[in-house]
Amino acid sequence: MNYELNHFHQNICSSEKKPLEIYMFVDPICPECWSLEPLLKKLQIEYGQYFKIRYVLSGQLANLNINGKNTTDLAEKWEKTASRSGMSCDGDLWLKDPIQSPFLASVAIKAAELQGKRAGIRFLRRIQEVLFLENHNISDLEVLLACAKDVNIDTDEFLQDIHSHTASKAFQCDLKITSEMEVDEIPTLVFFNENIHEEGIKISGVYNFKIYEKILEEMLNGPPIKQDPPSLEVFMNYYKLVATTEVAIVYDLTVQEAERELKKLLLQQKVERIPAKFGDFWKVRGEGKLS
Repeated sequence: MNYELNHFHQNICSSEKKPLEIYMFVDPICPECWSLEPLLKKLQIEYGQYFKIRYVLSGQLANLNINGKNTTDLAEKWEKTASRSGMSCDGDLWLKDPIQSPFLASVAIKAAELQGKRAGIRFLRRIQEVLFLENHNISDLEVLLACAKDVNIDTDEFLQDIHSHTASKAFQCDLKITSEMEVDEIPTLVFFNENIHEEGIKISGVYNFKIYEKILEEMLNGPPIKQDPPSLEVFMNYYKLVATTEVAIVYDLTVQEAERELKKLLLQQKVERIPAKFGDFWKVRGEGKLS
């Protein structure tokens, strides 16, 4: 399995030059960005040889005027998104411990990125898990520090960087890109090819997977070659924590079929089931908390 896992990792994270680059505009507290995760995994697994992803923090939700009305609306929006997508997010957070400083989480992601692109992506995913599944307030520095520990980044360096001009400036740079590209909805994906004079193709919101395939075909001037997904065990060992719906979408299964396959790994004591408010998550045994 180690060989297959290493091969899969190389496929996803290869530093080789690729014909396309995707700018992904996200906000760590956006439930729609969280609901895009299954489609993004499928896109990377099947066609990752054609593109690299650049995450851009939009800060769209950072200007929230937190008050009673807003928090109630946000709680309701989270629950609706979770119910529709199968990517659970518990809106009770907005009623019990609402986020007061949305900017801090974004600056923290840029601080994590200073330890490498992969570190930044792992940290983003972890704070989404902590926020949407564990109901922890990611505007709390202690919560962010715990997330940094969970994804094995240097916490002393992280603490220093989160208060640095470098991380703040990197976030401001992302906000400038968001403005220049006229991104006013999140999540938004912008597909670029190697010709710097050509405009990218911008798609805002969450769509059927076939739409993303069509865009790849248009950008590549022909149908891309699809890669098969790895075994479910390798998939789990790479991502550590996934929703039933993520497995269903990646492997073209129904939610019931995906659950059946995951239960086989559960019986082999390779994964643990994590019940969530909307649908279940599964984590590799021995991975601590949720990731």
